[in-house]
Amino acid sequence: MRKVFTAGILMLALSACNHGSDNKQYEAMVADKVMAPRAAQYKADRSAGDETDDEAVKLNIDTSKKLIKEGEINFETSNIKDTRIKILHSLAKLGGYLAEENETNNREDIQNTLALTLRVPSKNFDLLLDSISSNADKIDSKNISVKDVTAQYMDIKIALYNKKLLESRYQDLLKKADKVSDVLQIENKLTDIRTAIDSTQGQLNYLTRQVAYSTLKVEFYTHKVSQNTGYSAGYKFLSAIAGGWGMLQDIFFGLIGIWPVIMAFVILFVLLKRWRKRRRARKNQS
Repeated sequence: MRKVFTAGILMLALSACNHGSDNKQYEAMVADKVMAPRAAQYKADRSAGDETDDEAVKLNIDTSKKLIKEGEINFETSNIKDTRIKILHSLAKLGGYLAEENETNNREDIQNTLALTLRVPSKNFDLLLDSISSNADKIDSKNISVKDVTAQYMDIKIALYNKKLLESRYQDLLKKADKVSDVLQIENKLTDIRTAIDSTQGQLNYLTRQVAYSTLKVEFYTHKVSQNTGYSAGYKFLSAIAGGWGMLQDIFFGLIGIWPVIMAFVILFVLLKRWRKRRRARKNQS
């Protein structure tokens, strides 16, 4: 009798899936019976400052601190290429990798700048920062930030656990369903649940990577070797020659630019010269 009663309840719940509001109530009923009490109790314990995190332990969730560490350092170096080699050597030694690299050449400030984005295991973040700092000629700025994402990590883990249990419950219902309509409805629900599981798992994977590897943005620069300031006699002589040659080029190309005017004057000069020659010839004849 009890089995018949249970089967009847399940079939009534499945038939209610045809209506939007009843469908949501059914999902809520299944979720509440499966995992909601545990999640609620866990959040209550955490907000109350329960250091033991008993609920997280029951769900087999890692309760250790989850920290995302990021840093930035900007400094001057005498040799930008050697500094880059040293940084990448230290990075490889500590198990990190180069995520991004950008080089700029500022001619106005006579300065070369190299920016590196480094990813290193969190446990080796301080070692890498100390190694880079020791090779800097002059540190302009250094900033480090630490974000505690322990609560966010546990929330995602609990949400993922909830969705997987809900998936398991629907799979059990699918095995007991004997109508095609019921099977289709349950399979549609399973598709939605699995999509939600994949999304939540992606969030968890991303957060796990952010915790496992810290990000350090390194920007360093070096001033170019300054040229002769021009106070010596030899430099002034060479500058005068270069200046004269430059002026001659400017005049030459300037004349080329006004060639129509020059041609007009040449033609006018030739015509005027011929006219004067003819005029003299007439005077001689007369």
